[in-house]
Amino acid sequence: MPTGSSQLTRAVRLHSHGFRTPADDAVGVVERLGAVQAQDLGAAKWAIGSRMTRPAPESIDAALAGRRIVRSWPMRGTLHILPTRLLRPTLRLTSPRVLANARLRHERLELGDVEYRAARDAVERALAGGGTATRDELASLWSEAGIEATGPRTYHLIWWLALDGVLCGGPVAGRVQHFALLDEWAPAGADEPETAEQTLAELFTAYLRGHGPATLADFAWWTGLTVRDTRTALHAAGERVERFVDGTADDGPDRYVGAGATDAAASRPSGALALAGFDEYYLGYADRSPVCDPRFGDLVIPGGNGVFQPVLVLDGRVVGTWKRSGTAAKPRVGLRWFETPTASAERRFERPLRAWARFQGTDLQGIDSTVA
Repeated sequence: MPTGSSQLTRAVRLHSHGFRTPADDAVGVVERLGAVQAQDLGAAKWAIGSRMTRPAPESIDAALAGRRIVRSWPMRGTLHILPTRLLRPTLRLTSPRVLANARLRHERLELGDVEYRAARDAVERALAGGGTATRDELASLWSEAGIEATGPRTYHLIWWLALDGVLCGGPVAGRVQHFALLDEWAPAGADEPETAEQTLAELFTAYLRGHGPATLADFAWWTGLTVRDTRTALHAAGERVERFVDGTADDGPDRYVGAGATDAAASRPSGALALAGFDEYYLGYADRSPVCDPRFGDLVIPGGNGVFQPVLVLDGRVVGTWKRSGTAAKPRVGLRWFETPTASAERRFERPLRAWARFQGTDLQGIDSTVA
């Protein structure tokens, strides 16, 4: 039986993720969720847009340009979009372990302290005064400075500098990310958490506000932090979080929510959602069974390859995946159901899929269905 799977669990999850009370802007979505996984920038934009009252890619680009949210590698060594004020404090907690785990990979790429220092000096000189550069432009910059910057070496130099708080994602133009010096793009502010305990409290509170009900193990997986850190986070969060009780017999680990979330949520989950690949509703947990039968996990992440497919969510359950099909001139969407759907279930997805098409600036020509 899926762990902690109940109607109330899914209803509160839908509420926590903001699907019942969409935000007016991208900043509101990101602040509610705490962070949005964003290695696929297009998917991340729809993950944010699907939780907005008036979703538009340009408004998300504008929010990133406004510097209240930022794209970087704050957790698990993976790209996320998160509130800018939490980037530096989070990196102080997470980056030492991530970089320690990357040491062997860097040795194989022949990246050491000498290469790091040379790359950092070059980028700090080139971008000083508010400059930005794309990945390709950074590669050219480093090549001109005599640093081999081809293939994965370029990525890992950017990644290393971002984990050290030197670089961060700057403005975005469509699907093209520019990078900037963090201290110039978003200087440290007085509203940043100062201590590790304060940072843990804020991360845990934000995670539960945007993901609850969830366990300490879920939070540890999401952040890449230790069990000790998660216990500190729970204690430091205090009354901002509370234990989730749904009245069912469940001998699993304790689950927590943002304070008041259970009372604010509907008692039953409802609605049809066409969510992005890598969406936090499925991805953001160590245990995904409350919203998706484990039998179907391999259909969301084929072969365990780490690529999370866009998912169909019906009344809080993940019931299938979907993808764009057809041609550029005649775009369609293909649905792949885990089990044979009812006719009414298929019809319920027309509205969210057409909302996605409008977000993409296209006119959807039709929807096709198959069963896995």
